[in-house]
Amino acid sequence: MNVDDAIMHRHSTRAFLDKEVTIEQISHILAIASHSPSGANSQPWQVAIISGESKKRLQSKLELAFTNGIKPSPDYQYYPKTWNEPYHSRRIKCGLQLYQSLAINKQDTEQRQAQWQANYRAFDAPVMLLFFIDDVMEAGSLLDYGMFIQSLMLAAQEQGLATCPQAALSDYPDIAKQELGYTTDLKLIAGMALGYEDANAAVNTYRTTREPLSNFCHFFN
Repeated sequence: MNVDDAIMHRHSTRAFLDKEVTIEQISHILAIASHSPSGANSQPWQVAIISGESKKRLQSKLELAFTNGIKPSPDYQYYPKTWNEPYHSRRIKCGLQLYQSLAINKQDTEQRQAQWQANYRAFDAPVMLLFFIDDVMEAGSLLDYGMFIQSLMLAAQEQGLATCPQAALSDYPDIAKQELGYTTDLKLIAGMALGYEDANAAVNTYRTTREPLSNFCHFFN
């Protein structure tokens, strides 16, 4: 698979097969991703790889917090507090596509809640990744981290694995840190589901659209 194909065919997967991903596979794609660029070669990424009983314990605690109505308290603000255009419309369209693929209508709040809750199980993927960063690092290191995460997803694509990067997995950082033994001087910035795609699941069939170059590029000669 060439780079163009990997980028074009990668998509966020929300239903996975009950099929093991080996430690060797995970180590391989992480080693590839570790070659991502970072300012001053700081390599700010720290990754928790969670599977098996450890994943069951953590996701149970995350789900319990959600179902008990505990308000998320992430280590940083991921989304804007106010959604302006064109971002508001893009967000609404993305959500509509997701729920339409699942045949969940706007009034079915119970099913919508159940689908959101699946975030905290990493959509039942066999592997959950959590991405931590030292809290002394600044915004530039988040740019570095984004390149690392993209490299990780493309390396997974090359190995026939599917991914879904997830902001929701950073909703309850205190729970994750306590369960995994991470210290409070680390920020939890995101998570990821990793496994083999269930190609027959309807939720995996929809694709978000992309803006034409004319909407975001300005060429200067």
